[in-house]
Amino acid sequence: MLRTLGSRLAFCFILSVCSSLTAAEWSIPVAGNAFRSVPAPEGRRNGFQRDGILAWSDAEAVYSVYFHVDRAAALELSLNARATTGRSSLVARAGDTDITFAVEGTEFGLHKIGRIEVARAGYVRVDLRGETRNGTTFAEIRDLQVASSTEGLVVDFVKNNDGNMFYWGRRGPSVHLTYQTSKDAKLEYAYSEITVPKGQDTIGSYFMANGFGEGYFGIQVNGPQERRVLFSVWSPFKTDNPKDIPKEQRIVSLGSGPDVRIGEFGNEGAGGQSYLVYPWKADVTYCFLTQVKPDGPSTTVYTAWFCDKSTQDWRLVASFQRPMTHTFLRGFHSFLENFIPAYGHVERQANYGNVWVRSVDGTWMECAEARFSVDATGGGRHRLDFQGGARDDHFFLRNCGFFDQTSKAGEIFSRQSSEQQMPKIDLDALPRS
Repeated sequence: MLRTLGSRLAFCFILSVCSSLTAAEWSIPVAGNAFRSVPAPEGRRNGFQRDGILAWSDAEAVYSVYFHVDRAAALELSLNARATTGRSSLVARAGDTDITFAVEGTEFGLHKIGRIEVARAGYVRVDLRGETRNGTTFAEIRDLQVASSTEGLVVDFVKNNDGNMFYWGRRGPSVHLTYQTSKDAKLEYAYSEITVPKGQDTIGSYFMANGFGEGYFGIQVNGPQERRVLFSVWSPFKTDNPKDIPKEQRIVSLGSGPDVRIGEFGNEGAGGQSYLVYPWKADVTYCFLTQVKPDGPSTTVYTAWFCDKSTQDWRLVASFQRPMTHTFLRGFHSFLENFIPAYGHVERQANYGNVWVRSVDGTWMECAEARFSVDATGGGRHRLDFQGGARDDHFFLRNCGFFDQTSKAGEIFSRQSSEQQMPKIDLDALPRS
């Protein structure tokens, strides 16, 4: 369950409607800005219909609508909703205050909730739950209507579905660290470590450790009982459907470790994918090593290894050959994303530490600086809950959860040196098949 905002936002409901709050209005679509606070059990609907309308019958369900204000403000709230049969009674909560209001009528229209006072800039959360109903559902809701006469107020939220933004907005912003490396050296290996703090290993998280120009490698939380180590390489053929890739441009599997599954992926580019179902744990540090090396005039081999830092028991994930490619390591980066929209309201965070690259001549070079960036969900101000930085000897990334800290894209972070922890890996002894 998400934390309440009562500790940092002071709310006061006034049942009377203030007619002066008409200077500006915002319609906040539930399709891109509302979440079931505790996602429905597997196999049950979350309440959101294909047309974006929220309709539910579960009296235990709570749906939370989020929007961001840039200053203290007085806000008048209403719902654009209808009752499919008769009259329903709903309860809205902001902070620690509940108010009961009615929704009736079979046509969509505004149903007044009340007035709230927001004490400072930040995200506002409005919870909705059903109390009584005559029909099969408590209500059908399209939008939360916000009105305010607070001068200069800016309200940020996912405004429409252009570019499938309701989907991307519910997933939340993806954040990235691009490591500063030598422009002169040919780089063959990338090494990094990830520690996910306890409580930040949220379902739907992909903590990507070693990204490169043609793929990515990291750990995922796929469900309550399943976690994975994932390593993928894009095909040079541009498509979201792996079945469309011509044979001569397909990623070739050269080998994989025990229990690793090899397959294909699509939807965000397409190519070869490998994953290992592995019960990695929060508060444990894991090591990632990736080799990128040409093996001919027009092919390059990508190989990934993984281990628990405390044991140094390196295991092969997979080795892939990419056609139409002749390159060493380039574009070394890490990222953090949520890939399950129903969990886009829950925070996740990871520490990225002891980051190194190794040149073809065998020299290890530390990466102590990184450039921060965010995807279009954050860049377009659809979501503002994203952050990156450096603490002591590691970088960190944080997203989702509707927290109030926002980092600036393009910012350069510097961490303390971890020179004494330079990787000591016998590369010749690593498993390769």
